[in-house]
Amino acid sequence: MGGDFTFLLLGDTGEGDASQYSVVPGLLKIGEKTSFAVIASDVIYPTGSGNEYGDKFFRPYQGYDAPIYAIPGNHDWYDGLGGFMRVFCDAPQLKPKPDRGLRGVLWRKPETIDEAALAEARKLRGRTSQQAGPPAAQPGPYWVIESDSLLIVGVDTGIRNEIDRAQTEWLRRVSRDPRPKILVTGKPIYTGNEYKPSRLEDGGTIDDIVRDPAHRYVAAIGGDVHNYQRYPVRLDDGRVIQYVVTGGGGAFMHATHIIDRVDVAGVHEDGFRCYPLRGDSLSFYSQLYAKRLRMRWLYLTPSEAACIMSERIRNEPVRTMAGPVRITRRMRWAARLLGAWPWPLRLPVDKVFHRFLSELSDWDTPPFFKQFLHVTVTSDALTLRCFGATGCLAQELEPPLEDEVRIPLTV
Repeated sequence: MGGDFTFLLLGDTGEGDASQYSVVPGLLKIGEKTSFAVIASDVIYPTGSGNEYGDKFFRPYQGYDAPIYAIPGNHDWYDGLGGFMRVFCDAPQLKPKPDRGLRGVLWRKPETIDEAALAEARKLRGRTSQQAGPPAAQPGPYWVIESDSLLIVGVDTGIRNEIDRAQTEWLRRVSRDPRPKILVTGKPIYTGNEYKPSRLEDGGTIDDIVRDPAHRYVAAIGGDVHNYQRYPVRLDDGRVIQYVVTGGGGAFMHATHIIDRVDVAGVHEDGFRCYPLRGDSLSFYSQLYAKRLRMRWLYLTPSEAACIMSERIRNEPVRTMAGPVRITRRMRWAARLLGAWPWPLRLPVDKVFHRFLSELSDWDTPPFFKQFLHVTVTSDALTLRCFGATGCLAQELEPPLEDEVRIPLTV
């Protein structure tokens, strides 16, 4: 690929419900002239079945008039990667190997793909402009897209957040190319104020490869966590690598209000970005649980939640409050139950309530707090823009820009 170009990047898409489809109008508008799109992690929920691609992939993106590449996530691997390989790599159906141990009893058996239904679903994205060209959309679950000024390197971290020797050898070889690079991975390296580098089977981590100055990585972008986070990490040699979470492409929302004041890898709280904002996350989940548990006192208004999070995180609220807010005991207890405020006597229940119930808290009415990335590549810079998608009409017509960063590509 030569010259300047743009592309879309989104993660954790395929629930096939209203929250996934709410992303589509903004994605089509912002992505109208993009060259391609990349899905980073968990294309199909809950188990990656090849029989679910019709309503969870081909139908929602039938209007996107460019190729779509993908990196599998752990949910795609729950089907043995059979559905993913069949759709994206045009691989024949895999015959499951018999496993007579405990794993064979407990682990889900891959579904036999209905080839006639899959062929019909493919027609929804059957235009020539939507195809990557023969022989298949991509050669495997990990790949590289080359341009004159940038390499986009996609790696498959599987279920265990680890890559084997064969993929490691490939990654090292690709990374020696002298052009700048971004990494697209199924698991983010920084998330929730924690460092989670993916292991290499023969020792070390993916991040060791990313940080090597000879490899010229400028960003590492992963899905798996269902929100947006950005950590500008400054290395000892003065380089800055943007570590990004982009998992808001359609699946249920992981809360941001349980993220503590950011201090990982020297990233200051003022340099950290997330979507939704912590206060909006806390307010929305308080409303959700107040209704479901019939506990009206749990609800925190947006202003109350923003002030609670400001006191907890020790920063200035992003938005100006409508008026003064006095934080009460009721508000603090509501925030405790939702994982945004520490418990007395340092009891080890901080975040427990929300961490284990968030996956059961999916909803199908706006707002959804979804997002996707628009990436612009020129000879001297890479620009990442995060756009929000709430399912509200006004923001479908004009997708809100939630974050933007320009990354130089020249030394």
